[in-house]
Amino acid sequence: MAISPEVVKELRDKTGISVMECKKALEEANGDMTKALEILQKRALASVGKKADRTLGAGTVQAYTHTTGQVGALVVLSSETDFVSKNEEFVALARDIAMHAAAMRPGDVAELLAQAFIKDPARTIADLISQATQKFGERIEVAAVTVSAVR
Repeated sequence: MAISPEVVKELRDKTGISVMECKKALEEANGDMTKALEILQKRALASVGKKADRTLGAGTVQAYTHTTGQVGALVVLSSETDFVSKNEEFVALARDIAMHAAAMRPGDVAELLAQAFIKDPARTIADLISQATQKFGERIEVAAVTVSAVR
């Protein structure tokens, strides 16, 4: 089955994963977008497993303060290299996770990872990390999260 470039672009826009990976997933799913997304999720999980023993030597610290100034969050998102940690999309991911943490106030990293992402409740924070690992080709991990609020 021939997969149109428009469908590949749509999947790439949804996932941020490379054009070739999106095309392969669509071909495997016979053009079915939902199945292609499932295939990419399974590949992301496998990718995370393969990279689990790699050393995290870089990362970014991002903060978010709610507009009221009453709650804020600090997130440390780690990666293997400076190349990834300085990527705009990686920094934006860390900022989104900090915003999520300020809104949902998780007690620890494990609780944070299990929560549905406030911008897309169909995905958890762990799903975002898995997709980022697949996208950037490096192990990525939330190393720390701190949330503080005025009482």
